[in-house]
Amino acid sequence: MAIYHLALASEWEAALASGSYTTSTLGVTLEQEGYLHASHAHQWEGVRARYYADVTEPLVLLVIDPDLLGVPLVEEAPAPGTTETFPHIYGPLDPAAVVEVRPLS
Repeated sequence: MAIYHLALASEWEAALASGSYTTSTLGVTLEQEGYLHASHAHQWEGVRARYYADVTEPLVLLVIDPDLLGVPLVEEAPAPGTTETFPHIYGPLDPAAVVEVRPLS
């Protein structure tokens, strides 16, 4: 089952050129956070509304095949006060694991 990650289009393009995507979430790197945030199909729109609503730069939705990841994927326990778990990617994202890139308006 696919997982999803919201990205600035410019950062995704840079990842294609470098061969590695390392943005955990808006304005936070993998090095700072320790993992890349990801979502399940029913979660990404809520993440966009909460964290990316004011972004004016073009966004893309990365559709990731977990079987193609070369780094650990961990389904994290729910945050306090919530019941939902979120997938976290513990390492840089290889663009080859991204099976679809959906431009978002």
